[in-house]
Amino acid sequence: MGDSAKSDKISKPVKFWNGVKAEFRKITWPDKDSLLKQSIAVVMISVVVGIIITILDFALQYGVDFLTTL
Repeated sequence: MGDSAKSDKISKPVKFWNGVKAEFRKITWPDKDSLLKQSIAVVMISVVVGIIITILDFALQYGVDFLTTL
């Protein structure tokens, strides 16, 4: 009875890591061209969203300053 508990504790981590290895084999990595295009898209979208947030921040700051000086 004690031996089966030990083997059960050992087999769970082994099964887990075997499952992790199996999932890693299923990963398909993008090629260099696709990776470059996607990276450029992420950077450009980040810059555009940053600019939009900056414009909104200045507009809201101006609006609040205007309202507080009334």
